[in-house]
Amino acid sequence: MAEQGLEPGARFGLAEVTGPSMVPTLVHGDQLLVDYRATLRQGDVAVLRHPLQQNLLIVKRLAERRPDGWWVLGDNPHAHGDSREFGVVPPELLLGRVRTRFRPRPPDQRSVAGVASWLVSALRPVLPDRSLSRRLRAR
Repeated sequence: MAEQGLEPGARFGLAEVTGPSMVPTLVHGDQLLVDYRATLRQGDVAVLRHPLQQNLLIVKRLAERRPDGWWVLGDNPHAHGDSREFGVVPPELLLGRVRTRFRPRPPDQRSVAGVASWLVSALRPVLPDRSLSRRLRAR
């Protein structure tokens, strides 16, 4: 994930999604508005440092609060790279909450209907999923 705007004291920053771990919520190439001062809650989509490669930023959903941090999951159950692989994420590695997603227009989308469809869906809020605890108990 590429990221811009992580400056000391900055309220907001931009990040770009790379990879499939958050499909269908986020797809490769999506631009994200990240709120670095937001209070993080279960179900939020967050930007965090990878626990094993702290120079790598990742986007995951906060599935469950644990005594020593957060259990994080990707929305795509077939992708790897979440707490099932690296365990609980310490709270100091969480950077901010994803507020909005902007999906750039595909370069081959030129028809009026295609552009209109893109305009309607290009900018969306990224909403929390508060039903995660039910899914965790079902596993």
